[in-house]
Amino acid sequence: MTFRLLVVEDDHGLRDVLARGLREEGFDVETASDGAGAIRSASAAAPAAVVLDVGLPDGDGRDVCTALRARGMDAPVLFLTARNGVTDRLSGFASGGDDYLAKPFAFPELVARLRALLRRSADPATAWGDLVLDPVSHALSSDTATVALSPIEFRLLGKLLSAPNTVVRRADLVGAGWPAGAIVSENTVDQYISKLRRKLADVRSRHAIAVSRGVGFRIS
Repeated sequence: MTFRLLVVEDDHGLRDVLARGLREEGFDVETASDGAGAIRSASAAAPAAVVLDVGLPDGDGRDVCTALRARGMDAPVLFLTARNGVTDRLSGFASGGDDYLAKPFAFPELVARLRALLRRSADPATAWGDLVLDPVSHALSSDTATVALSPIEFRLLGKLLSAPNTVVRRADLVGAGWPAGAIVSENTVDQYISKLRRKLADVRSRHAIAVSRGVGFRIS
């Protein structure tokens, strides 16, 4: 299977190098040099993943990511940036990003991170009881209703559904939901679990997420 990638980078030389290298790795690559071009390209044909520079000539790449998410794009987004501070990474995740790679970077690491993101998003649908978790539509369905999930919600619920009736530790949820090295507070995890509880209620599922204080969460 050939994955379509959208590479958004204003530096002409780097954009060409990335496009050429990713094509040699077997990807189908589209490119854009600014945020407006990224939105046009993603709207014309949905990418399997996006490589998105934070510093674009017509705005912040994180704002572009937010706009793409608002338009319904659920493909994983890998940010490229010269800024690698904790606050920069956190704002990237908050805008809907899935991973963060600081410049300068090694091309093999970029490819490895992209393949890992694509593996996560291409996992087959997970079903348990009256619930179905579909990675194609990024949706949670029951016998009576369907709701959309954000990428992080999808991965967290997938982790819980992979071990039903078993307590999943917070650290394991963080590892499933966020890239390695991401700084995720307990309050952030709690907020996402609250969102998932509401969505389980929205699809009128008989299943619920319970807390095991000091340890983690369990779906049963």
